[in-house]
Amino acid sequence: MRRKLLLGNWKMNKTVSESREFAKEIKPLAKEARSHKIDIGVCVPYLDLEPVKKILKNSMIVGAENVHYLESGAYTGEVSIPMLKDINISLSLVGHSERRQYDNETNEKCNAKILALLKNDMVPVYCVGESLETFEANKTKEFVKEQIIVGLKDVDKEDVKKLVIAYEPIWSIGTGKNASKEIAEDVCKFIRKILRELYDTKTANKVRILYGGSVKPNNIKDYLSEKDVDGALVGGASLKVDSFTELLRNIE
Repeated sequence: MRRKLLLGNWKMNKTVSESREFAKEIKPLAKEARSHKIDIGVCVPYLDLEPVKKILKNSMIVGAENVHYLESGAYTGEVSIPMLKDINISLSLVGHSERRQYDNETNEKCNAKILALLKNDMVPVYCVGESLETFEANKTKEFVKEQIIVGLKDVDKEDVKKLVIAYEPIWSIGTGKNASKEIAEDVCKFIRKILRELYDTKTANKVRILYGGSVKPNNIKDYLSEKDVDGALVGGASLKVDSFTELLRNIE
């Protein structure tokens, strides 16, 4: 049985002082999540990582929103895996659609990051998903398959079990336009099918696949009731204590 995972993505929101207050308020949720066998956490901006980690410690997952694949070098503005590990961060998003759109994040670059994170015993959360144009052209599966195959190149069977895949249709992120639970399940099931083809059934069944895209407290239960949807990667609804709390309680 795959444990459910609720992961917030703050994007470029919350100052250090705001992040501290938020972390203090949500810390009690960790015990509630554990009692229902749900993993819970937040991926936060670089400046917020250390203060949030200090408050939440190991009670909740605290992850980065991005990372470079090289350990050091002349890459102004980037943050390396050793920098994250030094403050006890063990998870990072890779290939979020906004990174792909605004920062030229290619499947190949995502692959380099995934391999580097796994090599350092960190968890990559690999984001995949299609544009509205691709969706309307009925090319979603073709597009997502390419993202999976290239992104997981040279990732072996044992390592792939450690990562998380998040399906986020770009056309539903922050737009209020939701993919139906049937669409979410269809694509997540398809992703698991690709994993079976690349590895085997036992391996594919161990990989957690999340859905993300306008997930709210009033629809999260529907999404997570689907067989192949193992959790949610949530943006806006993870920024307020009340809605983040409600997200968790509506999974239960």
